[in-house]
Amino acid sequence: MSSIIVFLLGITWVQAQSPHGPSFEVDCGACHNSNGWDINIDTFQYNHDTLSFRLEGIHLVTDCKECHASLVFDQAPSDCASCHNDIHNMTVGNDCVRCHTPQSWLVDNIPELHEENGFPLIGIHGNLSCVDCHISETNQRFDRLGNDCINCHMQDYLNTTAPNHQEIGYSAENCMDCHDLFSSAWEDAVIRHFFFPLTLGHNTQECQECHLTAKYSDTSPECVSCHLTDFNNTTEPDHQAGFFPMDCTLCHTTDPGWMPAGFPDHDNEFFPIYSGKHKGEWDSCIDCHTNSNDFSSFSCIDCHAHNNQSKVNNQHDEVNNFVYQSSACYSCHPTGEAD
Repeated sequence: MSSIIVFLLGITWVQAQSPHGPSFEVDCGACHNSNGWDINIDTFQYNHDTLSFRLEGIHLVTDCKECHASLVFDQAPSDCASCHNDIHNMTVGNDCVRCHTPQSWLVDNIPELHEENGFPLIGIHGNLSCVDCHISETNQRFDRLGNDCINCHMQDYLNTTAPNHQEIGYSAENCMDCHDLFSSAWEDAVIRHFFFPLTLGHNTQECQECHLTAKYSDTSPECVSCHLTDFNNTTEPDHQAGFFPMDCTLCHTTDPGWMPAGFPDHDNEFFPIYSGKHKGEWDSCIDCHTNSNDFSSFSCIDCHAHNNQSKVNNQHDEVNNFVYQSSACYSCHPTGEAD
């Protein structure tokens, strides 16, 4: 009986003295043999899948001792930071698996990570290197920069002189009003000219054609602020001599350009030429306004078959105070109708 007790105590003592700790319940013969304790690492196999830490990717070819610093194997930590130094200095947190996988330490989900943080890498931002935005001595810190344009582009805003963003008072928070992420460069600003539509004849992408100074807000929307020289130099008809109004929109439109000019309110304000008897009976203003220096004067007689004064006088024998002149024609026929 005593011999049995001694035998059992001996077994307990051997197990207690296992260099791998009491929780490593593996038959010694699985790794060692009677020839010695050394293990041939090239032929050694151990099913790590039975544990809470599976060996995948790069971990499959990692030397055991790089993780198991002692022979008590269950003392090896399972969190990344215990083996891997945080080269990012906590700027991206300590959840390494958000960016890295065992297959490769290289990050291949950068667009998804930025989208999670509310800053999708679209347009020109998709072509940038990480260090273009995340600047540090090691190029490994990725401090949160903020999602507003000005967080990165304040210096661009301050240095811009054409136009001078500060002097004009452009918002430093609404860069997207003018700049398009999908443009090839920031210089290719998109002109959202909602207050003065840049369409047809005004369709220009060169700001300096209208904005002659760096302070864009001092440009008047009035036609003559840009077209006064055109107004003064026009002789057919002579705008100055004819006392034409400086509201260019009365005659000109931007469709397709400044020419041909017309007077769409002519029918209501003066005489129907776009409707009634005279519609399509004229080619240009000077058909009726024979004096290009004075568009307040007009001629009915030169256009109609009424140039025979005697014949016209006879036709108006019964009309009191009839006078053979264009103004008289208009007085009696303000709509161009015979009666």
